[in-house]
Amino acid sequence: MDRKFGTCYCDEACVKTKDCCFDYFTECPGQDCYVSDWSFWSGCAKPCQPSHRVRVRHVTQQPGNSGEPCPSLEQRAGCREYRDHQGQQCGHNAGPAFITSMEFSKGRAKHDQYGAPLNPGFCVEFTLESRSPYCTIENRPHTLWMRYVTEGFKVCVACEPPAMSNNSGQCQGDGQGSDKEDVLHWQAVGNPRCSGTWRKIQQSKQCDCPAQHSFIFT
Repeated sequence: MDRKFGTCYCDEACVKTKDCCFDYFTECPGQDCYVSDWSFWSGCAKPCQPSHRVRVRHVTQQPGNSGEPCPSLEQRAGCREYRDHQGQQCGHNAGPAFITSMEFSKGRAKHDQYGAPLNPGFCVEFTLESRSPYCTIENRPHTLWMRYVTEGFKVCVACEPPAMSNNSGQCQGDGQGSDKEDVLHWQAVGNPRCSGTWRKIQQSKQCDCPAQHSFIFT
């Protein structure tokens, strides 16, 4: 539109109809979307079993005039609570080992409520025998670690509180009492279709695998 016919209105539709004022992009600069910081993570949706937690953020400025659109406003990640809704310790029934990235260990408490150090736990080394194809097709930020669960590689999995049972000193699926020939099962927290098998190599005090092959029991 020629400006001599009136005011240039900031109507984004003109970009598609190709009838914008000649100085549209000067008079109507793009306004990018802005969002708040992420909230704290919520608690797990279900106690005593692999579930998910959520964090959100909200829009503080809507986009305009072909500015950058808003990014995702919600993220989900796998988790597992160790107490039920009544505050009772969850049982450690026999079943597959539930694992997640070693990064999750950084958020775990290292001392009890009185300041005393918690049991540092131990590490279990496994040889990966198999994995399902669903481990490689997830592309959410908190599931990318699953791509490094690869057949034939040695992986290290840390057993530490609160995944470690106070009574038995074990983590579910850690292979204690099994033979090296036994095929054991594991499942990724955050994607129940990502699962597979492994064989136990040994138990050690600390994990020494590369970061991409280091996990924790949950």
